[in-house]
Amino acid sequence: MTARAVTESTTSVSRLSVRDRAQALFVSTAFALPLTIRRRITGPPVHRDGLTLHPDAHLLLTLSKARPRPALSSEDHVLAAARAELTRTAKMMAGKPISIHTDDILVRGADGPLRARLYIPTHESGALLVFFHGGGWVQGGIESHDAPCRLLAETSGARIVSVEYRLAPEFPFPTPVDDAYAAYQDIMSRATELGADPARIAVGGDSAGAHLAAVVALRARDDGLTLPAAQLLIYPATDFHEKAPSRAAFAEGFFLTTENINFYERTFLGVNADPLNPWVSPLRAPNLSGLPPTIVVTAGFDPLRDEGESYAQKLQDNGVRVMSRRYPGFIHGFVNIVGPSAAARTAVVEIGGMLRALLNETAAETSFRNVP
Repeated sequence: MTARAVTESTTSVSRLSVRDRAQALFVSTAFALPLTIRRRITGPPVHRDGLTLHPDAHLLLTLSKARPRPALSSEDHVLAAARAELTRTAKMMAGKPISIHTDDILVRGADGPLRARLYIPTHESGALLVFFHGGGWVQGGIESHDAPCRLLAETSGARIVSVEYRLAPEFPFPTPVDDAYAAYQDIMSRATELGADPARIAVGGDSAGAHLAAVVALRARDDGLTLPAAQLLIYPATDFHEKAPSRAAFAEGFFLTTENINFYERTFLGVNADPLNPWVSPLRAPNLSGLPPTIVVTAGFDPLRDEGESYAQKLQDNGVRVMSRRYPGFIHGFVNIVGPSAAARTAVVEIGGMLRALLNETAAETSFRNVP
């Protein structure tokens, strides 16, 4: 199947309702308050595991208590509401969208076309990032991650193709993994059409999407296919087999709870997945050598922190070049709050700069090797 560009260019995300715009304004106003006043809202600083919660993360968690999230379940109406709420909240936290050119396109999935969005930065480097969104393999999509993709595109100089893979429970493992792998191969084969240098195509994502990106790189290596030029793994899920200490340290009260993690994992794995399978738990792969240079980003107050950092260390131990960056005061999902939080926005800008630097170095090394 040849996937083709479809639909029109877009310069902004779908509009929020009047009520949602009012709530977004309230949140941004709260974030703009002086720290001394914000402390009256949040209470004293939170310390855990030798770290201090960032004031922006503290305020966000305090405000979110006024609108608690319902328990997740696989019932159709509950799941539909949870998916809609994630996208709605992400749009509220996006701020004013960066105005760059985008095209909604189709890419090949494991069993047919998938929706995707191509982001074209103002000042291009020639690189492209295949991006897989987070959401526990159950929620999320192009719209929920529009804001971070725009910011990453502008700061990295790379075009981004954000892929909307199929979700569990309708499509449990291995379907999301297979969709991500098929989309990567399709985009690699269409690099010129998509305006990218075939030697500078990276994979990346956040949370569940970072898991998919890591598995894509593993599968490409094992299948002898062209490897991604780099990996960008933002607070990745890497281990379904063993619970790292950060899972207990931040089990409750920091956005991603143990209850939600258990639901996501149970829903994604279905009945047939083996937690020791490297496509499920990349950290359990016996050998990580030969993988591309990797950026691993973690958050200090994230249950997934330790397994992400363990993956970075194992990559390094296997001879892979790794750039590891922990944002010590932040929580899981911080790339989705770039609107109200200047600190989160700065972090995403830094991540984009890291990706730009890594892809530029990769391009220089490729050019050097190709010199007669």
